[in-house]
Amino acid sequence: MRRPDPFLMSLIAAVLLASFLPCPPTWQPWLSRLTSLLVILMFFFQGAKLQRSALVESIRNWRLQGSTLLVSFALFPLLGVGLYTLCHLLSPTGFLGPDLWIGVLFLCCLPSTVQSSIALTSIARGNVPAAICAATVSNILGILFTPLLTSLLLHRSHGGSGVQTVLNVAQELLLPFIAGQILQPWVGPIVRRHKILLSFSDRGSIIVMVYAAFSVAVLQGLWHRVPLLTLLGVGLVDTLLLALTLALTFLLGHGIKQSIEDNIALQFCGSKKSLASGVPMANVIFPSGAGIVVLPLMIFHQIQLFICTVLARHYANRPQ
Repeated sequence: MRRPDPFLMSLIAAVLLASFLPCPPTWQPWLSRLTSLLVILMFFFQGAKLQRSALVESIRNWRLQGSTLLVSFALFPLLGVGLYTLCHLLSPTGFLGPDLWIGVLFLCCLPSTVQSSIALTSIARGNVPAAICAATVSNILGILFTPLLTSLLLHRSHGGSGVQTVLNVAQELLLPFIAGQILQPWVGPIVRRHKILLSFSDRGSIIVMVYAAFSVAVLQGLWHRVPLLTLLGVGLVDTLLLALTLALTFLLGHGIKQSIEDNIALQFCGSKKSLASGVPMANVIFPSGAGIVVLPLMIFHQIQLFICTVLARHYANRPQ
């Protein structure tokens, strides 16, 4: 029997802790400072870890890289808007309610994951170097694209304009990443040698941010506003989004006549959405309501891991 994922168990524990012992309002400013510090460390270490040769390599396979970006930042948002419109035609409340639909549309604007996209491409015997490049470039550009797309889809802004939202996200995420890249020749070997630094800043920051976001949401009556039936509705919408994206990336890969290895990389990089990038961005873009906004993302994260793991094993069984 496969052991439970410790990270998943930690996320569930953070949600349960916030549900029964939410952070008191008087402590929340200190918790906010802690989460900001952990996010800065996470993106600094990510910048220090990434070798510049990987960025240069990503430019060469332009069809795969362009297709991945097209799926992440164009196809996904269009599918989200389409499902939103269809659900509101069938029901005046759209099944989920406005707050959770904000979370679904925000999810559609996020970049791809890095770790799981690469791991699943490797299991499926796909083009791993291309997957590394595609997922990395998606995350870097997502710092700019995600807040702009979110402002466009939701007709909202933070701090006055969509440009201001980009500046806010860039200040907290992009500047530490650039600092890590500048110091990469000196800090990079240390980070790659001591992976615990990256693991602590990456997973630790997400766990703390999930606890902080859900603490605020619980104090605002989250679980009274989101019954079990609504959570099942979120799972259904997330599953539909993932299934449609997997099918369309499969057709797109065959349409541009890629090798099966490149098609696998496109499917797994294009269909993923990053929890690691999504939680800190939600805290910047939705400072007062990040808890309910990240709920569809957390559910999607588990669905994508399960379904794509089954798909990766199917690809792995093809003839050599």
